[in-house]
Amino acid sequence: MADAEIIPIGTRGQPGRGAGKRPSAAARDLAPKSGTPRKTPARKPGPAAGDAPDASGGVAPGEVAEETAAERPARTLKERPAAEPDAEQAAAARTEGRGLSPLAGIPAGDWLAAFQHASKELFGDQWEPQLARFLAFLRRRLTGEYAVDEYGFDAEVTERFFMAALRPVAQKWFRIEVRGIDNIPAEGGALVVSNHSGTVPVDGLMTMVSIHDHTGRFLRPLGADLVFRLPLVGSVARKGGATLACSEDAERMLRGGELVGVWPEGFKGIGKPFSERYKLQRFGRGGFVSAALRTGVPIVPLSVVGAEEIYPLVGNIPSLARLLGVPYIPITPLFPLLGPLGLVPLPSKWLLEFGEPIRTDEYDAGAAEDPMLVFNVTDQVRETIQQTLYSLLMQRESVFR
Repeated sequence: MADAEIIPIGTRGQPGRGAGKRPSAAARDLAPKSGTPRKTPARKPGPAAGDAPDASGGVAPGEVAEETAAERPARTLKERPAAEPDAEQAAAARTEGRGLSPLAGIPAGDWLAAFQHASKELFGDQWEPQLARFLAFLRRRLTGEYAVDEYGFDAEVTERFFMAALRPVAQKWFRIEVRGIDNIPAEGGALVVSNHSGTVPVDGLMTMVSIHDHTGRFLRPLGADLVFRLPLVGSVARKGGATLACSEDAERMLRGGELVGVWPEGFKGIGKPFSERYKLQRFGRGGFVSAALRTGVPIVPLSVVGAEEIYPLVGNIPSLARLLGVPYIPITPLFPLLGPLGLVPLPSKWLLEFGEPIRTDEYDAGAAEDPMLVFNVTDQVRETIQQTLYSLLMQRESVFR
């Protein structure tokens, strides 16, 4: 034992671990602070956060490491476990991480309930058959399985959209009262002849929806060539059943059993000043009478009261009208003073009265070639409408009720 080499403790360890005069960092941590008693709390075996490491990197059992104020924040940030987010934050983080919309989390039952509620609001209590018919309509439109006649008339679009759009205006805005609707034949060809007024030909549209709602028949209007020259109006008019006001088309429709409408006053009727309201203008040369005589269909006179007041025409700009290629540029008390607001028609009360049909099948085959006969029948139709207008004006209590 005398030859044994005596090695001081710590002299062959790693540099800084007791090899110098200053205590090592591990030793300094083991030493309690001056005036502070050593803490020896009861603890479970094994290392724990806050235990002081020994010289070999372990933790001295039962010893709690002391740390300086500078070392505490660093250890807290490094060793403190991150707080677990709650369930909603975690779900939102996962949703955002996947790039999904927040609506992706709505249950399918809520989507179905919202869809059912919207369908009921749109189609009413019987929304299921209504929706089924609407989807069938869309399918036919997409596949081209729908019928359009030789004039471009689309009965399905007219009934589902045009009539549906015009009906609230006729019932709620103008509050149209229809009289003598039994004079419209239930079937077969007939020619409805009406006075024309209102600055804008709204009376033709109201006549169409009124006849359809009371008889179920479509009125096929005869329109001026200007209507079909307009880009969008022409195609819409064709789909709604209108065609050009010429004898050939009119006679073909009447022979085909259609209900045809004509307004013989033309632009002179709708463009007359407000001071001449309800005074019929000239009925052209009686072309509509010739068509009725050739086809043997009855002529049903129609008198419309109320349309004269929707746009009271007080002036015109002829030079601008000629420049634009239109019959007139209307000036009313509200237009163009109020701009687009002036285009809203006034809510006048309307009366529509259909007179007794004038038969034409009793005349000879060549009656349409007799100018005097054509003139007499034309004058008879005009006088019938004029006298009925005077009668309705006397019965009307007020313009707006």
